Amino acid sequence: MLDRYITITKDDQAELEIKKSRFICALHRIDTEEEAKALIQAYKKKHPKANHHCSAFILGKKAEIKRSSDDGEPSGTAGAPILDVLVQNQVVNVLAVVIRYFGGTKLGAGGLIRAYSSATSHALQQIGRVEVRQERQLVLTIDYHQVDKLTHYLETIDQPIVATEYADTVKITLCTSKQESLIAAITDFLNGQLHIEIKDIVEASYPLQDNS
Repeated sequence: MLDRYITITKDDQAELEIKKSRFICALHRIDTEEEAKALIQAYKKKHPKANHHCSAFILGKKAEIKRSSDDGEPSGTAGAPILDVLVQNQVVNVLAVVIRYFGGTKLGAGGLIRAYSSATSHALQQIGRVEVRQERQLVLTIDYHQVDKLTHYLETIDQPIVATEYADTVKITLCTSKQESLIAAITDFLNGQLHIEIKDIVEASYPLQDNS
């Protein structure tokens, strides 16, 4: 079975104000611990007047590495809640940095946990998640008169079209994790009247419904 995992749609950030404190949550896709540490330092330089730069990250398609930092907040009130939200949303290869500008009102341990959790959840909801799948790329070469028929058929079986190229013939590119059964189904549907090229394995992203 080819690999699949969930991550964020893109690098971005979102902000919440809680009892006059600003919580800015920045989310990034990452590949290494060194990259995560460099990004955390970059945010400390970008927001030098912020009171805290708390963070958490998860690395590995099976979430093999998990790290978190309270960055001066009471132990367990910032990094752990941020990490918990990432875990609950099943995202991997993701860094979350929550920058706090203190607004003058102390939140207490429970309030801090809720605030850092809320800031991270809010950012995930705003930015969104995708399921990344390793899939085999197929290129179908067909005649013009077959296009509408095949396109409709692919819609009925929920098979997305990646690209369509029009020349003397039409080339339709698909990505699938069910190579053999899809080839058999399409070949049968068009009575063998097409040419199929089996290409490389690629990573394809599919948006997920947000339930965080």
